[in-house]
Amino acid sequence: MAEKGDIELAAVLKRYGGAVAVDSISLKIPAGTYCCLLGPSGCGKSSTLRMIAGHEDVSDGDILLGNTVVNDLPPARRGTAMMFQNYALFPHLDCVDNVAFSLKMKGVAKPERRSRAMEMLRLVDMQDYAARLPAQLSGGQQQRIALARALITGPSVLLLDEPLSALDPFLRAKMREELKRLQKELGISFIHVTHSQEEAMALADLVVVMNKGRIEQADSARAVFNHPRTAFVARFIGGHNIVSEGARKISVRADRAVLAPAAAGETGFSGTVRAVEYLGSVVHVGISPAGATDYAVDQNEFLVAVGENRFFAAPVALGDTVAVSWKLGDIHVLEG
Repeated sequence: MAEKGDIELAAVLKRYGGAVAVDSISLKIPAGTYCCLLGPSGCGKSSTLRMIAGHEDVSDGDILLGNTVVNDLPPARRGTAMMFQNYALFPHLDCVDNVAFSLKMKGVAKPERRSRAMEMLRLVDMQDYAARLPAQLSGGQQQRIALARALITGPSVLLLDEPLSALDPFLRAKMREELKRLQKELGISFIHVTHSQEEAMALADLVVVMNKGRIEQADSARAVFNHPRTAFVARFIGGHNIVSEGARKISVRADRAVLAPAAAGETGFSGTVRAVEYLGSVVHVGISPAGATDYAVDQNEFLVAVGENRFFAAPVALGDTVAVSWKLGDIHVLEG
């Protein structure tokens, strides 16, 4: 039996003319889950979100909220709320009236709707800005108002379409914390579309990696990072090397490889340093295999993430010949 806030996609297909944008995907998102739909542009993540919201028709398959198939229900009757990428605030309304707008459309009396709007503004710590117009707010403040406006209807599911993409890195990190806090406090499901691996890893209970309209992997953030199912997932998540070993493809985490010859229980190769990037606590060293090896390295560059202190104790430079190795136990075999 599905819970009230469970979301299920059953063989959902979306066509635009002859083009397939979402290719018969199936997914269950339990109630109270923070789910990130992650993938590159054109992978079908936003189309999936808009079908859940009711802003796009389903070409085939079913979308269920709880035990109800909602394919033919309008957005207002689904128990969902959508927070748009551009926030879509009304420029001529102050913050409290922006937040209260949906209640006004439902005929809620002005004193009640403004009282409930102020509750929402307190929830997102924007009560002191109630009388301001959107143009008088920063990007992060506008986002909080849009969030309050989406939540005032009491949805069981909040849908967010790349909500952090317009913010600077510092504010993005701050708003990530705020979104996670709100989701836990409210106990409802958040479905959040993003192309940022860092964002998905930081926020999600369930990461859904999409590619060419299909789901490549749906799992916890830790499982996706440690056990990517396919070469695409390993590449897109980052921090992995894709290596062909005979007929199979394997991944090796960059932070599990070392600049040293292989010892017992290890394997590796020799190569030439092609790139060195200092990133603060870690240094990324890119190495191209030299001569004949047992391995074909994806894009002919193997990445080693070396701790800052360890790197500067024995630094390497462009053009140096180095040995790279990793433990056999750190090999992860990929599908396909």
